[in-house]
Amino acid sequence: MDPSAILAVALAAAGVVAIAAGVQGRAEPASDDAQAYLRSLDYDVEETDEFIQLLRQPFISRVLRPIGTRALGSFASLLPGNYRDSIHLKLVHAGLSGRVRAEEIITGQFLAAGLGFVAGLVLNLVRDAPPSQKLLIVLLLPVIGALLPTAWLNRQVADRRDAILRDLPDTLDLLAISVEAGVGFEGALGIVCEHFNSPLADEFSRTLKEMELGLPRREALQNLKRRTEVPELSNFVLALTQADALGMPIGRVLKTQAGEMRLKRRQWARERAGKLPVKILFPLVLFIFPPVFIVVLGPAFSVIGAKL
Repeated sequence: MDPSAILAVALAAAGVVAIAAGVQGRAEPASDDAQAYLRSLDYDVEETDEFIQLLRQPFISRVLRPIGTRALGSFASLLPGNYRDSIHLKLVHAGLSGRVRAEEIITGQFLAAGLGFVAGLVLNLVRDAPPSQKLLIVLLLPVIGALLPTAWLNRQVADRRDAILRDLPDTLDLLAISVEAGVGFEGALGIVCEHFNSPLADEFSRTLKEMELGLPRREALQNLKRRTEVPELSNFVLALTQADALGMPIGRVLKTQAGEMRLKRRQWARERAGKLPVKILFPLVLFIFPPVFIVVLGPAFSVIGAKL
């Protein structure tokens, strides 16, 4: 192998290690109360022995976090100021803020980009290709590697929002029934947390704990809105806070919101059913029609070919 190629691969590997070491972000002061609250969710863990907490963390987290913490300053300027906050916000919306940190996602991006670059160099060494194609491979693989962690995170956010949206009508029904039966709002939240095991029930459980610790209901509901960012749930929180401020009966508001969510769920089902013919068209044309044509017209073509 060419010595210059070996040197290039070695320098690329060293660059990957150096970049991974500098990705961990230092804590910046939050610009407002919402960002401060969302960032504080990372530290909402039980006070236990430090060694036990370290053992509970994933292996990748135990390895990557110290690497980046020791060599932050020299590479902090490589990232935009608000990029880490945006990753942290996505982790909160995905329900992963207590298990994964934004710095670990960014570290994974740099590592994946570096591995893609090294893979592109190795691939160009073992195969003959035009220079333009080699350049495209070297540039494309790091970009794909850098996008993989964020694509996974965006998928987690979308799945969690879908799960919250799917459970919202039934949850509001149970809330409305409990309040109309004479249970207080906090007690109704406790009933929902007991009978549901879903991301929405987990968020309601956190909201209930915040209210039990003395946080006003309005602020606890606003925190729920920030943690989820689901439009339908945000509308529910807005209606609930307005009813609480104006002194309206909460049971009536809950009953109205539950009826609206049932109607919206019916509309979602009809919308998805309407999209099915379009979605099934492509597999029908690509995988079903060709075998049918071969089975039906194959014997005829074989007979015609034999006659000719």
